Amino acid sequence: MRAFLAAVLFAAGLVFATAVQAEAPFDVPVESRPIANFKLGSGETRFGALEFVGGFEMRSSERLFGQLSALRFLEPGGAFIGVADHGYWFSGAITRDGDGAPLGVTDFRMQAMIDPAGRRLRDKRMADAEGLEVSEGIATVSFEREARVSEYRLAPDGIAGPVRDVDFVIPRHELRNNQGLETVVRAPRAGPLKGARIVVAERSIDGNGDLFAAIIEGPGKGIFKVRRTDGFDVTDGVFLPDGDLVLLERRLSLAAGVAMRLRRFAGETVKAGALIDGEVLAQADLAHRIDNMEGLDAWTRADGATILSILSDDNQSFLQRTLYLEFRLLP
Repeated sequence: MRAFLAAVLFAAGLVFATAVQAEAPFDVPVESRPIANFKLGSGETRFGALEFVGGFEMRSSERLFGQLSALRFLEPGGAFIGVADHGYWFSGAITRDGDGAPLGVTDFRMQAMIDPAGRRLRDKRMADAEGLEVSEGIATVSFEREARVSEYRLAPDGIAGPVRDVDFVIPRHELRNNQGLETVVRAPRAGPLKGARIVVAERSIDGNGDLFAAIIEGPGKGIFKVRRTDGFDVTDGVFLPDGDLVLLERRLSLAAGVAMRLRRFAGETVKAGALIDGEVLAQADLAHRIDNMEGLDAWTRADGATILSILSDDNQSFLQRTLYLEFRLLP
């Protein structure tokens, strides 16, 4: 699979010469434990507008494993790349059973992120990578605490420092510490935003309590807002093939524990100056197999079904788990 990933990157023209030597990626042993049922003690498969396909829990003896914040597939449901919020890249591929249900990962690797001078991002304030978008050999990463959006060139033998930082449009003083740029997504190129990238804050809110977001490039560049409801914060997002936006949301409550929610927003409503609100696709709490769900991607299965893949961040805590879950978006 590693050879395949290298071939994919080279074939797509993703390898560029870099002035600063990248950190060497290293292999990470990962043990996977399949998840057969999403709801505890139940064989139910339908949850709102989603159908549970399968999932698994990941564990590793490697002390750096964990804190996985975002992932993007390089091939539908197969090879992927991601960022962890302690300043690491990770990559690998999903393994599947004969019916296509996810079983675990193979060829899992990690690599330290570096700054333009080639130094590791050791300070948490600088290393807090939360969002990821990948297109045409460029990985766009949003960082939360020291707010920035940075571009990196992908390469199979290691990713060097950032190529450049991108204007994220939202005034820096509006971004709350550790509640800032959580999500970066790219709109469909055939849609009204012409492939523009978009950022959404986790819990940086305006005077009405709504979330700051922005289209950060193109003719539609500008700030918009996302309606915040029921105490949920945004942790990731993705555009669907039909152009609608799906946001993954999380709620943390001492009384009720952890909850996860997915909301769908009509693509044509995403524009500068707008306040957007969406329908709830599904919501889950601790009666379901969830944790601190932070990563989301969408891909099209061979049969044409749209699959949502969701990943959790365990914060490298023994009380939490690293989970990977898949759902089919129902027609």
